[in-house]
Amino acid sequence: MQQGLKQRGRRFAGVAGIGFLALTTFAVGQAQATEGYFQYGYGARQGGLAGAGVADSRDAMALALNPAGLVNVGRQWQFGASIFMPYRSYTASGTVFVMPGKYDSKDNIFAIPNIAYNNPIDADSSWGFAVFGNGGMNTNWPNNVNTTAGCNAPPPFGPGGGNSVFCGGTLGVDMMQAFIALGYARRFGALSVGISPVFAIQRIKVEGLSAFAGVSSDPTNLTNKGYDYSYGGGVRAGLQWSLAPNFRIGFSGQSPIWMTKFDKYAGLFAGGGKFDIPANLTAGVAWDVMSTFTLMVDYKHIFYGSIPSIAHPMSSPGFLGLSNGPGFGWHDVDIIKVGGEWRASPAWTFRVGYAHNTNPIKSPDVTFNILAPGVVTDHITGGFAYKPDANQTFEFAAAYVPSHSVNGPEKVGAPPFMTTAGSNIEIEMHQFQFTLGYTYEFAEAPAATAMMHR
Repeated sequence: MQQGLKQRGRRFAGVAGIGFLALTTFAVGQAQATEGYFQYGYGARQGGLAGAGVADSRDAMALALNPAGLVNVGRQWQFGASIFMPYRSYTASGTVFVMPGKYDSKDNIFAIPNIAYNNPIDADSSWGFAVFGNGGMNTNWPNNVNTTAGCNAPPPFGPGGGNSVFCGGTLGVDMMQAFIALGYARRFGALSVGISPVFAIQRIKVEGLSAFAGVSSDPTNLTNKGYDYSYGGGVRAGLQWSLAPNFRIGFSGQSPIWMTKFDKYAGLFAGGGKFDIPANLTAGVAWDVMSTFTLMVDYKHIFYGSIPSIAHPMSSPGFLGLSNGPGFGWHDVDIIKVGGEWRASPAWTFRVGYAHNTNPIKSPDVTFNILAPGVVTDHITGGFAYKPDANQTFEFAAAYVPSHSVNGPEKVGAPPFMTTAGSNIEIEMHQFQFTLGYTYEFAEAPAATAMMHR
């Protein structure tokens, strides 16, 4: 009886821990991420490899990349957190509405936690779960006096004066995404397959867009409405196949995550507040060049262009919030990732990686993307793992994301927005990220019958 109470207590503590981490992710998981608004990798191992590894799974956070890899992971808990530092700026000249000059967004340090658990059922199957933050979008622009002619024109031609970038006071967006993934994997000889339902929570707050009320389909639900929440789900599935003892291929795909609407921002996002999370596909190879060194190459595609509120350009004819209303003009993103892992000794492992992605934002849409300048394209990463004993591993990863910018003309007026002759807006970003991780590996595997009949 005492043993049973202990087991129930451990299960309760585990559930409580999941809930606590989900709330923590919800509270601090906001920032401007790197592949558009997706994190380039989850956990310290992926962080050191620039997100590569769809064909090579060695820890519980593999669930976030390819659920098929769970059969290659023992029973373990994994905890981690990233300190994410995105630095964003814009420079405007010749504008008649956007506040001219060069400005930096405030609030440049964010924490993004993650947790994962894996539990083998038997020699050929396993289950696990992971909770992690996707980053999201965050900007907070200075509330300076806007002296442009368009900002100071009286209604109905303008807002009649105002501050900050778009004449509506402090401009900014605070959006986060948190995921809970449950996974099951099974091995069939050299092939393993996995599936993972994915549940998501989004939170958003938008401020400073009151000057757009005249071009919104629902101006009472456009801006300055505080936080709103959205919930939904999708599915991820994957496979890993060992073509040779030292060569593997992997594939993973995630459906769109269909979300409820942001009702408080129905007059901003196309489709009356609809903001689904786009699908993505990843394929890659892993080659054990030596028994102690593995080279990984992945290709990933994110379907931003399939989500109207993200993909519709500013040239869309409808008012904000309508199904044909303007969005951020984001295009699909293609990413190449290369990672190398050297297991130098039983205690020490070293990792390095590089990733390059196409830019989702094009010149005609820079005006609206002052809100979300996700323009970086390169990621240089490295890290290490230290295993002092059979059960514990301490990990560290770092990423440097060089500065990248996009420039284009100001767009003003009513949909479709018109170009201001002689104007130029440049949006720019660079980033740093540091990740700490801790893994506890259990010495014993759970009995299959005990797991199956609980």
